[in-house]
Amino acid sequence: MVRVSFGYLVIAAGVCGVLSFAFLATALGTDYWYIIQMNQVNASDADLEDMSSHSGLWSINEGDKTHADTIDSFKTDYSKFSEAELQMLYMHGAIVVLLPLSLILLLLGGICGLVSSLARSPVLLTGTAAYFFSCSLLTLSGVILYVVYSHKALVETERLVGQEGLSYIHTSFGWSLALAWLSYSLELLTGVLLLVAAHTSRLRHSNPTLA
Repeated sequence: MVRVSFGYLVIAAGVCGVLSFAFLATALGTDYWYIIQMNQVNASDADLEDMSSHSGLWSINEGDKTHADTIDSFKTDYSKFSEAELQMLYMHGAIVVLLPLSLILLLLGGICGLVSSLARSPVLLTGTAAYFFSCSLLTLSGVILYVVYSHKALVETERLVGQEGLSYIHTSFGWSLALAWLSYSLELLTGVLLLVAAHTSRLRHSNPTLA
């Protein structure tokens, strides 16, 4: 039976943890979560580029212009929004809280992982693994909420302009969202590796002769 050493496990967990943080930070800082492309036959390439857009969590880029995708919670009159629009505003507010919070917790989790690895404590390693699983749950919740939010926004747009108005528009999720999904997967993998490292450490404590 092949045994993976404790050192390799914690190094692999550390690499996965760093990558998950880097991918999520990159996703939050870029504006390619959602892409809208125009495919109207009669429009020129320049017109298509101007009408096409890509958006992130905080801004929308249309051609050469960037617009903030936020509202002032204290000055905005919410009574002018429909129920569907209010739901989307609340969902967007939850997204921009969940994902940055997950990023901060990942940073703290890296510190906990380093301490527990140096201590070789099965209890600390197990606790850190559970911590990363919690982070992955926050990331997953934020990403799924964004997908639902985007779908609702598309449905609301279709209600306003009609299906024919969307016939020349192609929408897709961008690579920023893909990075967030990848970060979630790596968070899970980090937790699994730390659990295996905790099990390995526990075996070594119970049987010091093990390599």
